[in-house]
Amino acid sequence: MTAQPMKHHQTALKIKTTGKSLHKITNKIKQAVAKSGVATGLCTVFVRHTSASLLIQENADPDVLIDLENFFSQLVPEDATRYIHGAEGLDDMPAHIRSVLTHTSEHIPISGGELVLGTWQGVYLWEHRQRSNYREVIVHISGDES
Repeated sequence: MTAQPMKHHQTALKIKTTGKSLHKITNKIKQAVAKSGVATGLCTVFVRHTSASLLIQENADPDVLIDLENFFSQLVPEDATRYIHGAEGLDDMPAHIRSVLTHTSEHIPISGGELVLGTWQGVYLWEHRQRSNYREVIVHISGDES
């Protein structure tokens, strides 16, 4: 019996954000995993921007997301007197700092052809800028088909 080579599948998701907020992208990632045909492996999700980030967080109570946004607004305020970089607006440097404090990638195991997320976990794209943007999220799936 010869070993099957590990399968790789990659897709780019275009996500339109609505300004500073968390956008649940779990279902889009689940669809990519299903399309890949990988039964056991790893899903890597990567956002190609320096003023947005990814996180795995509570998906049941929206108050958690509101509290996270409020906390980060206090932790990294939009105050022009605090930062040198301001070429792209008052919210740009704070967005970069928020991105550094969170993640630009997440790794999620795949088992039985599905993401192994906890009951209350969802994957979110966190837009840190005030204005709407199109963000690109790369989903890379690798593993075995059976």
